[in-house]
Amino acid sequence: MASHTGILRFHSPHAFKETVQRLHAALAERGIKVFASIDQQAEAVAIGLMMPPTTLIIFGNPKAGTPLMLANPDAGIDLPLKALVVENEPGRVEVLINSTKYLIERHALPQALETNLLPVEALVANVLGVKPESN
Repeated sequence: MASHTGILRFHSPHAFKETVQRLHAALAERGIKVFASIDQQAEAVAIGLMMPPTTLIIFGNPKAGTPLMLANPDAGIDLPLKALVVENEPGRVEVLINSTKYLIERHALPQALETNLLPVEALVANVLGVKPESN
């Protein structure tokens, strides 16, 4: 379920590194390009700050994303898509993504373009074997 913020939160039954690896593998299997994977914990440590394990995966498929940006160029602020993997508490790994409904509403996109985004929600749910939780 989407929260009022438009974020879907999935509790991962896997360890942090395994969750990140599973997402990367699933994206690659489906031909979805990973543009960047940012180890935010490492970046924080590099400047002397502590942060729990946190990785931002930036990914997309121009076949799916381009029609969204053609319908409303402002959608490019949310594209490529992102998945945030966090372990804010030891052993509690979560994956956060923007909900399809939120992106469609935020950018006033035609409902027909939902089909370009919904597969991401299913992909994360399938990789983790769980449904999203409310925020």
